[in-house]
Amino acid sequence: MFVWISPVYNFPLDPCCSLSRQLMRAQIPKSHIYLQTLCFALMEKMLAMLVLLILKPETVSAGWSVTFEKTDPCALKGSSVELSCSYNYTDEETVKKTAWYKGELENGSWRRVALSDLPSYQNRFEYLGDQQHDCGLAIDDLQVNDTGHYYFRFDTEAYGRRSKESVYLTVTELSAKVYPDSVRAGDYVTLECITTCQLNGTVWFKDGLPVATSEFQARAEDAGNYFCAVKGQESVLSDPVALRVQYPPLNVSVEMSYSGHLTMGSSVNLTCSSAANPAADNYTWYSSAGSSFSSLLQVGSGQVLSLPSVEASHTGLYLCQASNRLGENNSNEVLLTVDETDTNRVILFVGIGVKVFIGLLLPIVIIWAWREIVIMKTSALLKWAKRTWLHRRKCMKPASA
Repeated sequence: MFVWISPVYNFPLDPCCSLSRQLMRAQIPKSHIYLQTLCFALMEKMLAMLVLLILKPETVSAGWSVTFEKTDPCALKGSSVELSCSYNYTDEETVKKTAWYKGELENGSWRRVALSDLPSYQNRFEYLGDQQHDCGLAIDDLQVNDTGHYYFRFDTEAYGRRSKESVYLTVTELSAKVYPDSVRAGDYVTLECITTCQLNGTVWFKDGLPVATSEFQARAEDAGNYFCAVKGQESVLSDPVALRVQYPPLNVSVEMSYSGHLTMGSSVNLTCSSAANPAADNYTWYSSAGSSFSSLLQVGSGQVLSLPSVEASHTGLYLCQASNRLGENNSNEVLLTVDETDTNRVILFVGIGVKVFIGLLLPIVIIWAWREIVIMKTSALLKWAKRTWLHRRKCMKPASA
């Protein structure tokens, strides 16, 4: 903590010696030389009194001072900082104006420029103090070029008081490092967060999720982008740093283009996929007749095994082996079943089915048609008989009369 004091007492440093020199130039008799000795003695007493006035604690209230709680704060880019400050002055003075300044080098000259006059600070700083004794300052959204010396000034009705000491603010950025940045699965990795400030402990994030420790044994899923932050200021993150993890093929699987039972003559593709870094560059297909892998037979290579026209002999279990320069892994087996029914036999069965259907349906249609004809003829005969009977009855009525 620094306290700068400017005493209000003003003393002439050598009033008597000045008079003595004038007398000597006038060639005063040597009898008056004792006056010079007296002046030296008086000057020593005055200097001693001045030192006492400066060093005595009770004299501080008679002067003025500006005190900074911390003269070398350090903060992160993008964060906020508060500069704690207090000031004193004589009881007879009244503070009229307060302001914070930043030291700027302009045209080779060092100047103090008010923060209110610097465009880069607009809407980013706030005076937290008052016109009594508090002179705190807050700066938001810190940038690297905010680094520098900061001064406080207050004006009374009679004087303008400027702090002789300054606050030197350092604005730093976090830098994330991974050692090494490219590893094989199983190797050890160290994360390091670098800054020029002595800050609280750091925390780590990977793709937005917290990381438990900064030292670990790499796995395939540890590959990604890492960020570091200071505890309590997790919203201010470093730039990302990438960790690359190399590993042999994992999660090898086989996908079949046809689901269900295959018929003879149809086509099917088996596709092999895996997660690997570097990517798998070699695929080998194996098959085993029946439902077990008692005897494996290599049946193809490449990521896709194509069977354009399957036969009954293709029935069996299939698996894919994927490999890169770091190793190899096999997929789970898949069962390929081919029905021995060929297409011609299917067509024959369909034709027979149609003939049987027609053979059963035709008699029913004939019987239904014959029945309809009989019903129609019977209905017409009944209608004729009825008309005949009515006609005869009509003709017989006059004869009886």
